[in-house]
Amino acid sequence: MEKQKPRIHYTKPSITELEVAYASDAARNGWGEHCYDYIVRFEEAFKTHLGVQYAIATSSCTGALHMGMAALGIGPGDEVILADTNWIATAAPIVHLGAKPVFVDILPDSWCLDPELVEQAITPRTKAILAVHLYGNLCAMDKLLAIGEKHGVPVIEDAAEAIGSVYRGRRAGSMGRFGAFSFHGTKTLTTGEGGMFVTNDAELYERVLTLSNHGRARGQTKQFWPDMVGFKYKMSNIQAAIGCAQVERIDELIQRKREILAHYKTELEKLPGVAMNPEQPDTINGAWMPTVVIDRELGITREALQAAFVADNIDARVLFHPLSSLPMFKPASGNVVAQDIPQRAINLPSYHDITQCGLDRVVKVIHHISAGRFNTQ
Repeated sequence: MEKQKPRIHYTKPSITELEVAYASDAARNGWGEHCYDYIVRFEEAFKTHLGVQYAIATSSCTGALHMGMAALGIGPGDEVILADTNWIATAAPIVHLGAKPVFVDILPDSWCLDPELVEQAITPRTKAILAVHLYGNLCAMDKLLAIGEKHGVPVIEDAAEAIGSVYRGRRAGSMGRFGAFSFHGTKTLTTGEGGMFVTNDAELYERVLTLSNHGRARGQTKQFWPDMVGFKYKMSNIQAAIGCAQVERIDELIQRKREILAHYKTELEKLPGVAMNPEQPDTINGAWMPTVVIDRELGITREALQAAFVADNIDARVLFHPLSSLPMFKPASGNVVAQDIPQRAINLPSYHDITQCGLDRVVKVIHHISAGRFNTQ
């Protein structure tokens, strides 16, 4: 009986002695008057990396989006436009606020919002355009920002998956009215669970800061006096300690992600009918999740791709299903690209410490499954 090959996970964090040391210090000493020390330090380091004026550490990207949209006054009867190809975490805060997510189709090359369709979807009820930089790919931000300015609609960036991505000299998350990041255990920079709200809008920052502390404004002199009903989406000091170490290593973490994507692109895009994450001129893809899309003419489905990886004991994950295909939302039959691409695509393993042998095994699976459809020699 053939011995099973070692498992290759699709993602896992890079934790060194630096993260362990900071977390241990927070656990030993980060209490009382020091209970926010690492949180403040993390916020300062992250906003410096991003090039923004304000940052608030949160328990998740979802929480950052929820508070940011609440601070913009989004509520019942309002509409927020976003791409149909997304994880539900992007749409959930819209629903929680009583607003309606409006799903539009994606561009076939970037897998992100189609600006032309965004403009067509704007109504008097539209209160925001939510640009998600899927898998590190970048939305067409200049076009989206121009549309937002034309119609008086703020553009929000969900940069959960886009640490390291740069659009024409500006880091993902720093261009819209506000940005939101995820530090989930799968992300390039992680705190286990966690997120960040960022903005250059001083007034919006103050509103979110108040909302983030159960509605207690920082200028309020009365103890335990909330001025509004807020939220509890705080990050813990121990999580922030891990984040501080990760930010110190951010260039290394991003560079490794980009090396992995570059290797995959070199080895796989030589195959006819195989495309991967784009990198448009004047942009940098942070390469969070290398993704293969197979031409439909080749007849290779995601199920076939999944089965091939399972047979080799390799984790690979499917692209997000169209949100409009989920039971809690209305179907959007016109979003043909969002419905098509996930049926013939797969996310590839890309964790920091993956070995060359591991990368070669992943590449070999794609070559083998393709061999029956076209010549790979």
